[in-house]
Amino acid sequence: MGKLTVAEFVTLDGVIQAPGGPEEDPSDGFRFGGWIVPYDDDAIDQAVLDLYAQPFELLLGRRTYDIWASYWPKIRPGHRIGDCFNRVRKHVATHRPDTLDWENSHALEGDLPNAVVKLKQQSACNLLTHGSGNMVRQLLAAGLVDELQLMIYPVVLGRGERLFGDNAMPSAFTLVRSTTTAKGVLITRYTRAGEVRTGSFESHN
Repeated sequence: MGKLTVAEFVTLDGVIQAPGGPEEDPSDGFRFGGWIVPYDDDAIDQAVLDLYAQPFELLLGRRTYDIWASYWPKIRPGHRIGDCFNRVRKHVATHRPDTLDWENSHALEGDLPNAVVKLKQQSACNLLTHGSGNMVRQLLAAGLVDELQLMIYPVVLGRGERLFGDNAMPSAFTLVRSTTTAKGVLITRYTRAGEVRTGSFESHN
């Protein structure tokens, strides 16, 4: 059975919109596209390559799929990430299944939570999600995210699409790995650790 990993570039205030460039996703007047670019370095590049080192299949929301499908197929052959994305199986949450033109793309069938449960049960490798904010929030609400790999950037944007909504299922996570780049980006990996535990400081008195 495969697990579901959500990997995101995220600001201190939880924004995940358009990290890679001004034209990536300017919806709703977002004007900070490309906010990760000034922080790029070898440590970030290696962390991204490490993320794709194990076999995986992509699970994407429709907006992220369209953004990627307009970019990655045009990348020159021999680009490690481009070749990988163009080759791997891509599962897409969409109401327009007949418009998936990118190689090896497949529309999810039925409602999202049940479709993802079925994928996890049938998959011999893990599912990996990037971006896809609306879909990710639904998966968090359904308790289907097994791992969060977050690169947390030292910026506050104040607006833009956010990773977490108000309906995420309360869940505890264990920090498995954490490193900091020279420019202050936190590279983290969290695995799900069951239900949230609570307590009272009064019990320690």
